[in-house]
Parts: sequence; C-alpha cells; structure tokens
Amino acid sequence: MEKPRFLFTSESVSEGHPDKVCDQISDAILDAALAQDSEARVACETFATTEYILIGGELTYKGPRIPYEKIAREVLRRIGYTSPELGIGADSCKIEVKIHEQSPDIAQGVDRGDILDMGAGDQGIMFGYATNESKGYMPLPISIAHKLVREATKLRKANPSLHFRPDMKSQVTIEYADKGPRIDKVLMSIQHDDGIDMDAFRKNVRELVMVPVAESFGLNTDFEVYINPTGRFVLGGPAGDTGLTGRKLIVDTYGGSSRHGGGAFSGKDPSKVDRSASYYARYIAKNLVAAGAADRLEVQLSYAIGVAKPLSVSLSTFGTKHYEDELILEAIDTFFDARPGAIIEQLSLKHPSWKYSDICNYGVFGRPDVDLPWERLDKVEALKEFFGKAGK
Repeated sequence: MEKPRFLFTSESVSEGHPDKVCDQISDAILDAALAQDSEARVACETFATTEYILIGGELTYKGPRIPYEKIAREVLRRIGYTSPELGIGADSCKIEVKIHEQSPDIAQGVDRGDILDMGAGDQGIMFGYATNESKGYMPLPISIAHKLVREATKLRKANPSLHFRPDMKSQVTIEYADKGPRIDKVLMSIQHDDGIDMDAFRKNVRELVMVPVAESFGLNTDFEVYINPTGRFVLGGPAGDTGLTGRKLIVDTYGGSSRHGGGAFSGKDPSKVDRSASYYARYIAKNLVAAGAADRLEVQLSYAIGVAKPLSVSLSTFGTKHYEDELILEAIDTFFDARPGAIIEQLSLKHPSWKYSDICNYGVFGRPDVDLPWERLDKVEALKEFFGKAGK
C-alpha cells in the first residue's frame, strides 16, 4: 500500500535580509566582546529601518569600549549596503547605541568558579533535531532553501552584471512519496537593480541558481518556478522593511520540521542556553540518528536560570525508532553532558575557531562550509557499541 503523498515547505533568507543584517551586527559585537574577554556576558539586540540602526542590550566585559558604531558600519559594508538606494548606507546611516551592564542578579547564578558548576543564563526549552533524509542529517526543504540564497549571494558578489542586490528570500516545497522526495515548487524573491530586463533576470535566476542547486542534491529540475512574483523588488533591505535580531528562528534551525523553544541565537554569549543548548541538542540528535537509534529524532532540553543540570531531557522519534525510548534516553545520559559549562567546554564556545557573525546566515545546522563542533559525529561508534550490547 502506497503512503499518502504530502508536501512540506521551508524558507531561507540571505545575508541582506533586514533581520539578518541585525543578526550579523549583534553577533559581530559578540565576537568583539569575546575577542577581548572570553568571559564576557553579552545580550545584544539590533533594530534596523530606513537609514537608521539602533543597538541595545546588556554587555559586561573587561577591556576598552567596544566600537559598536564602527562594527555596525563594517557589517553593512561587507554585505553590500553602501548607499541608501540599495537599502541602507554604511557610511550615511544614523547609529544609536543603548548598552548597559548585565544584571548582577543573573551573574550570581551563572558565575560559580568551576565552569562545570555554572548555572544556566536563563530559563527555557531548547530543541535539537536530525533526520537521515539528507547527507547532512537535515531536512531537505531547509537545506535546499539555504543553498539557493547562499549560491545567489555568491553570484551577486562575483558578477554585478546579473543585477542582483543583497536582499533575497527562497522557499522550497518538497513532495514526499513512496518513490522518494522530489522538488515540487521553488520560489525566489531577489532584490534587483532598477530598469533591468526582467525576462533575462528570471532566466538567470532559474538557470544559474535554481537548476544547479537542485542538481547538486540529485533531485528533479521540472519543478514549478516562482521568481519575484510581485513583478518588482528594487526597494529592499532596511529601507524596504524593518529588521530585528532573532526574528528568523525557524530559518536558523530546521525550517519548521522540528519544534522550537522560542529563544533566538544571535547576540548572546554561550552562557545563554537559548544558543548553546540548542547547539548541543542538535549534537545529541545528529549522533543518535547517525548511530541508528531512529530515522528522525528530536531532543528537548529544559533549564532553570542559575541551575546547572537540565530540568528535563525528552525525545520524539516520530514512529521511526529502532530502540525503545528508555534505552535512547539512557544513551543520552551516558554519553552527553548537557550542563551549560560542560557544553561550553565540549564545543569550545568561548574560543571558537570560527566567528559567530560568520555562521548566523544560512542556518547553524548541517553547514557544509564550516567545521562546527556540534555537527561532528564523534559519538557514533560508542553509541553503536552501546546499542549493540543492549540488543543482545
């Protein structure tokens, strides 16, 4: 009996999307704080609109004042926002800074001397997810959506004659059926120069972006195509829409295939479990799926502010498990330490080899272009041995 056909859709955005502009500024400020003080406490928010950037939040760090305005302008310039006509001017926009120190009430629950005794920087629930439907153990819709805007951005920077501008969105619908997944629809909205030949523009988007990306996943190219369906997308960036840090949570994670606890990542130091525990939950889920515990698996962690040990650990396998839930939970307890301090040490989150501002675009999970510690499959062999012994 054939399984019923169903469709699932995910979206992504480029580095020039107004919300992602804000994420990059907030994370660049985090990078600057950690560079001069690895114990810095950072909770930085950015707001962007027409020719205006507001940076606010709570930062506590040792060393000279961080040059917030300079960092924000460098981010805008790197993206390509060099004039108001493009979306915002890196040198012309007004920037305001409203920063104060983190509350000492939070600090006394977090800072405990031994990092392994460190309490969580806030209460909250975090989810991690993995599926074996792709090489990166990520859902296909979000993986393809990310690659579309990532490749379009590369083309924009390499070939100005294409008339692409920084603000872009993608959306991918995958059909799941007995014969395997196929692409049903692809939508891209790409900001462009004024007065261009739109037929040629759409042809370039389809032939240079959509088709090669679909082929790179070994999937069909006979999907329905939607390119700039309003007919015009010249006004973009913060001039076209306001931006805010942390407003692309589902883009940042699993494209809606998994639940989300509600906490954003960008602008937060790793003592904030919104960020660090979400990374770790992905690490747990990916290693378990790769070890054969289930075909799809979601892990939930919950924390109390100032408390080190998670309040709860739970999982969902969506009817795909190969071992009982109790055994999988025992494996999590045996091989993974989800205390905030342990997460920071295991994943080297205070001294990363990458920058937080470099990974806040195109998702932080399943990244093929960066060696991220929560994507490593270094627990798989031990987990296989554990499940093998339990199955005898």
